[in-house]
Amino acid sequence: MSIIGTIFVGLIVGLLARALKPGDDKMGWIMTILLGIAGSLLASYAGVAMGWYQEGQAAGWIASIVGAVILLFIYGLVRKKA
Repeated sequence: MSIIGTIFVGLIVGLLARALKPGDDKMGWIMTILLGIAGSLLASYAGVAMGWYQEGQAAGWIASIVGAVILLFIYGLVRKKA
């Protein structure tokens, strides 16, 4: 997938993750895109480790959103401690 496609998917995944997890997460557009991309990478890595995906295969939409929600939860915990 091209860079533009990756950014677009990251934006959609990040927005959906922020909509699903309630709370006041003050993030801009760039952080939302990075959250979505990182969530997808986390889901891909975890899927390969659990045997759900082949090596080099991208995670699906739902797994990417779940990965982004997990990262958003961790972000909230780290932000409260700081």
